[in-house]
Amino acid sequence: MAKSLHEIRDPIHVFIKMDSHERKVVDSRPFQRLRHIHQLALTNLVYPGATHRRFEHSLGVMELAGRVFDKITDPHNVTDEVRGLLPNLNDDDERRYWRKVVRMAALCHDIGHLPFSHAAEKELLPDGVDHEEITKSLILSGVMTEIFDGMNPPVRPSDVAKLAVGQKHYPDEKFTDWETILSEIIVGDVFGVDRMDYLLRDSYHAGVAYGRFDHYRLIDTLKILTKPDDNLGNEGSVEPYLGVEEGGLQSAEALLLARYFMFSQVYLHPVRRIYDIHLKDFLKSYLPGGNFDIDIEKHLKMTDNEVLTAIYSASRNSSAEGHSHAKTIVERAHYKLVYQKNPNDQAQNPEAALAVFRSLGKIFGQENVRVDTYSKAGGNFDFPVLNNDRRVVSSLTVSTTLNGVPPLGSDYVFIRSDLREDAQRWLDINLTAALKIEEEE
Repeated sequence: MAKSLHEIRDPIHVFIKMDSHERKVVDSRPFQRLRHIHQLALTNLVYPGATHRRFEHSLGVMELAGRVFDKITDPHNVTDEVRGLLPNLNDDDERRYWRKVVRMAALCHDIGHLPFSHAAEKELLPDGVDHEEITKSLILSGVMTEIFDGMNPPVRPSDVAKLAVGQKHYPDEKFTDWETILSEIIVGDVFGVDRMDYLLRDSYHAGVAYGRFDHYRLIDTLKILTKPDDNLGNEGSVEPYLGVEEGGLQSAEALLLARYFMFSQVYLHPVRRIYDIHLKDFLKSYLPGGNFDIDIEKHLKMTDNEVLTAIYSASRNSSAEGHSHAKTIVERAHYKLVYQKNPNDQAQNPEAALAVFRSLGKIFGQENVRVDTYSKAGGNFDFPVLNNDRRVVSSLTVSTTLNGVPPLGSDYVFIRSDLREDAQRWLDINLTAALKIEEEE
């Protein structure tokens, strides 16, 4: 246990040992800043226990990444075919180096997050910039390279950056099969430990059971496999992928169902979503130019603390920028849900929520109405499964559960609380007409 705790703390040290008489202080702000970034923005206003931060999440991701790396690179867990595809597995020094890179990438994967994490990022960054881009810039900056250079042996920042954000956010760089597998450990859509940790951690702190699954069993059954032949006679891929032994399939199903339930019950909770909107409204007024500054030094100085201070200050000053939005948050006078998606409405108009939003805006004032739409695909989680007879098959051929995971989505319309009853009465009479009018427009 002592060794495990030491391994978790070690990467966040603030000194690099130079010799027996001298220690050099290095800048650990990118790590320490995460102590002041809420994992789930203002979700604690709905689930009071959800006050945890990105810092402990990043430690958890690092720990799980190390466990997965050890499991899938264990010589007893690797086939000759995979060993031939990934020569790095045959060199002990290479494995030790890349284990350190994986853990560093896992620790750093969230350092680019803005205040309140995802809540305000999409609309408050310059075009083409997301938190992964900021993460990459930070890892490659002098702030971080000094830390990586001081490790023994040194770690290449470019290796850490590629694994931390993955190929999707690093389109200009070629990934080897080895780097692709290692980045999947962290940010993979199915077996990424980022997802494993946030589901378990968010579920625990929110006080709900939706995000629980047997991650011990899942990690213990992970393997590097090749894609199987499909049912149409097409040959499988010789590229390596993260897969699972048959005995871990139910744990993989539980992980993906946990994702679905956490989104539908917690992340897409309507009150949680409207507080995200109120927060964005405030930040658009508060931030110069309505955007976050992506300069590294300014980024490192901006945390939830600065934003919360500004919110409380603005809420008490009627002439301050963003006063009404700040007051709404502080006094918990959030806009109320007046409409949510309905299959019958969407059959008439696929953009029913937007139609209702625009119609209510014309009647009650656009400034008094807000809309929130979100969608994410479900099902089709295709990964290799090693059957008990040692044959590799597609997960979609052996799991009806994975084929049936519903898509994620929310379509909400909110209105100022004192207008809700009038708006509801108006919708009771005019909803069908509003949907048809929007279609004609």
